[in-house]
Amino acid sequence: MGRQEVWKLAGLEVEVKNLDKVFWPAAGYTKGDLLEYYRTVAPYMLPYLRGRPLTLKMCPDGIAAGCYYRRKRPDYAPDWLPYVLHNPKTRTGRVPLVLVENEAHLIWLANQAAVEFHVWSSRTPDLAHPTWLVFDLDPGDRSSFADVLEAALLVRDELQHLGLEGWPKTSGGRGLHVFVPLEPGRYTHAQVRAWAKAFASRLSASSGGRVRLPRGATHRGKGVFVDYAQNGYGRNTAAPYTLRAKPGAPVSTPLAWDEVARGGFGPADFTMKTAPERLRTQGDLFAPVLQTVQALPRLD
Repeated sequence: MGRQEVWKLAGLEVEVKNLDKVFWPAAGYTKGDLLEYYRTVAPYMLPYLRGRPLTLKMCPDGIAAGCYYRRKRPDYAPDWLPYVLHNPKTRTGRVPLVLVENEAHLIWLANQAAVEFHVWSSRTPDLAHPTWLVFDLDPGDRSSFADVLEAALLVRDELQHLGLEGWPKTSGGRGLHVFVPLEPGRYTHAQVRAWAKAFASRLSASSGGRVRLPRGATHRGKGVFVDYAQNGYGRNTAAPYTLRAKPGAPVSTPLAWDEVARGGFGPADFTMKTAPERLRTQGDLFAPVLQTVQALPRLD
């Protein structure tokens, strides 16, 4: 048994174990580093997790030893770990989906080797109506991150033309997300997905191929693909400030639009080691996503 401690969080005692176990071999980052990171960013990250069913990427022996996705709440979870019952189309019966409401819940899951946290666009008790729309921008295999930044600016400008605002963040991978907050309870997932597809089609037509819709073999060639299907019911997106199970421990990091316009950076610049200081100095650049209410205009 490796190094272990008991942390007192949100009025609960959470046992954390194997803190010296290496999770990012090339960088030498350990499970203890993972847990300390999530404890540090919890005040900023929790508002984006609360009430939203999660999909977790679990890496029990580190990112190089194989990871898997988990949605179902573990049977061995403590009574205080919350969940919501969900009836997926692919099986009969209801499945308890994990929720995170406080720091203890977050750290307990991270101690189970949850490296990544992905969230629904809707929250309990109204899972039928999303509170944000997501534009998931992914580069083709002959495109660069600079192309992704350019595509994000095209999305921003078209949104502004329609009287809407969106907020960007890195995905933690090769892409970028633009979140568009919505009026709660107004739109179904199908309506948001259809609007996002129409918006992406419109932008594809006006961008000269710089922005593309996924068709067939996606991520091939030049251009940046808009995965509008991310807005479907039960789909999930990397949460703001989640770590990613990739070399260097990148973080899905909110950006300012002037940073996007300046460019000169890549996803690898925002990591477990740099994100906390960025938060300390700049605060939560994504906060308006939780404070803004918007209606989707008709796309004629």
